[in-house]
Amino acid sequence: MAGIYIHIPFCKKRCSYCDFYKTIDAELADTFLVSLEKEMELQRDYLEQKEVETIYFGGGTPTVLSAQQIGIILEKLHATFNIKEDTEITIEANPDDIKKTYTKSLAKTGINRISLGIQSWNDEILKLLNRRHNSEDARKALEHIFSSGIDNISADLIYGIPGMSLNQWKENLQITLDYDIKHLSAYHLTIEEHTVFGKMKKNNELREIDEEESEKQFNVLIDECEKNGFIQYEISNFCKEGYFSIHNTNYWRREPYLGLGPSAHSFNGESRQWNIADLNEYIKLIEKDEVPATIEILNVKDMFNEYVMTSLRTMWGIDLDYVEDKINKESRDYLN
Repeated sequence: MAGIYIHIPFCKKRCSYCDFYKTIDAELADTFLVSLEKEMELQRDYLEQKEVETIYFGGGTPTVLSAQQIGIILEKLHATFNIKEDTEITIEANPDDIKKTYTKSLAKTGINRISLGIQSWNDEILKLLNRRHNSEDARKALEHIFSSGIDNISADLIYGIPGMSLNQWKENLQITLDYDIKHLSAYHLTIEEHTVFGKMKKNNELREIDEEESEKQFNVLIDECEKNGFIQYEISNFCKEGYFSIHNTNYWRREPYLGLGPSAHSFNGESRQWNIADLNEYIKLIEKDEVPATIEILNVKDMFNEYVMTSLRTMWGIDLDYVEDKINKESRDYLN
């Protein structure tokens, strides 16, 4: 099995914590879509016709695009790759993009899973994060998604935010889990150097929370999810039975995947490659029929270290038979 990731690089504003490649200039959206389709052609053999069981639209903010544009991308994917009939197709969404008609149109394109970037239900914290939605937008978004017929909903939350109390974190969890969501991704805030928060930290305008408070918030996360019937299948990911993210699980299990779009990463079992994180350069290279990627060939040590690192994050742990089959017997013997 295999997966496809599409990086949509457009955002309407920059969140204070975000370190992913994005641009707030959407004027190149149409040109980008042309380049994206051409990249599919250039990379049509990358997955060697393996059956694709998961497609994931990330970003950036994929819901900056219209449902019609998302549909065009999906049509091209189906025409180019070996897409399984019941493929999990996820789109990351910002709450204030989710309107009733838009969500129903997304469902018609084949989108069957939405990852909603709620991050917090506290409006003051959302302002600190520089999110462009408020808590009411998030409530309405969830209602619109449920009414569209898409019931596989994942919510994103952030904890470890400076100034957020333990009680506020509990409240965030309670509000989220009161909805019939199937999946929760909860990430501790990481302050990256080149973000707004990174600059604020450097100027002593923002201080990270201490380790003891981080641990308390993490423990509350685990306890509340367990009370509500959620399985912690990876350090930051929780779901109801039968709703594991196929896409993310494939990453952790080292299944092959193709990344399309600027800054997207790909993996075929023997090498990794990553596209240039610059929209203009990405478009220029695609126009020259060049795959805009840097390639790294993995040696046995790389494969072993990657597998151990990702596997220990999950509830499944290390599969010794997999190590022997996909890496080598010496690596298995080392773990015994």
